[in-house]
Amino acid sequence: MDATGLIVLLAALAVTATVAWWLRARSGAVRAGGKGEDGMDETAVLSGLGVRPAEADLTVVQFSTAFCGPCRATRARLQQLQRTRPGLAYVHVDAESHLEEVRALDVRRTPTLFYLDRAGRLLGRSSGAPRPEELTALVEAHTGIRE
Repeated sequence: MDATGLIVLLAALAVTATVAWWLRARSGAVRAGGKGEDGMDETAVLSGLGVRPAEADLTVVQFSTAFCGPCRATRARLQQLQRTRPGLAYVHVDAESHLEEVRALDVRRTPTLFYLDRAGRLLGRSSGAPRPEELTALVEAHTGIRE
């Protein structure tokens, strides 16, 4: 291999490593909500799915698919948190059965979670399995109950 080939190989490896790190760092991180595809209000789409945030301090809506392993783990964690925190509501949405809403909300991977306060305001969203300690901290911050 000549020097040019080696430089190209090293550059490709560096770019690949950087992209992999960036994707891993973003996975499961909560980011601010706003408007979905075409400027559609995310809370209006969620309301159309029957989400009623006024019934709890924090409502977590999870979009998942049948064959998603991280979705099952996230669902189990949220159900465990819900048992110990009466201020938490959990809503599961099968992404495959609600493709129009998936497109409107720009759900690109599962699990995708939406976090709403009691007033129905979108606090944020996350794509990918949330880290258990971060999910617990977010729930505790909005329900006021600690383990």
